[in-house]
Amino acid sequence: MLLGIALLLMFVTACGYGAGRDSVNRSTVTSLDLKSIMGLWYEIARFDHHFERDMEYVTATYTLLPDGSVEVKNKGMRGDKEHVSIGHAKTTDNPGRLRVSFFWKFYSDYNIMAIAPDGEWMIVGSKSPKYLWILSRKPTLPEKTLNYVVTLAAQRGYNVDKLKYVKQR
Repeated sequence: MLLGIALLLMFVTACGYGAGRDSVNRSTVTSLDLKSIMGLWYEIARFDHHFERDMEYVTATYTLLPDGSVEVKNKGMRGDKEHVSIGHAKTTDNPGRLRVSFFWKFYSDYNIMAIAPDGEWMIVGSKSPKYLWILSRKPTLPEKTLNYVVTLAAQRGYNVDKLKYVKQR
């Protein structure tokens, strides 16, 4: 009987995880001028994850390289120490999806899911619903704009209550 209960709990947990994963819309923008996203972006909010935990003043700088790939330079402060990660992104057949690597040849999806008509903010996710970033060309977004962007993420099925808002200078 205990085995039956344990199997039932495992089944319910697995179904719940699968449903949550499938309920997030991670589709990308359908067209993108890669040059339009080059330059400096400020991280406004993100889901917490180990590689950025406790980091503030986080920025990302995208630089188009001669071969058509993109250098990704992430910077942030953890306490008094600056941390810098330099990665490499390559384009895919999907204009809103890049493949990014910060370690050797291990690439992850980098999905540009929404971008402002004026290019002042974007919502970025990955293959996993556990990753979400809101980026801006300026260190802050007006409250009305931020609320709109967060609403867009929520409409896609992301649990926006998990967003961590990042201090910027």
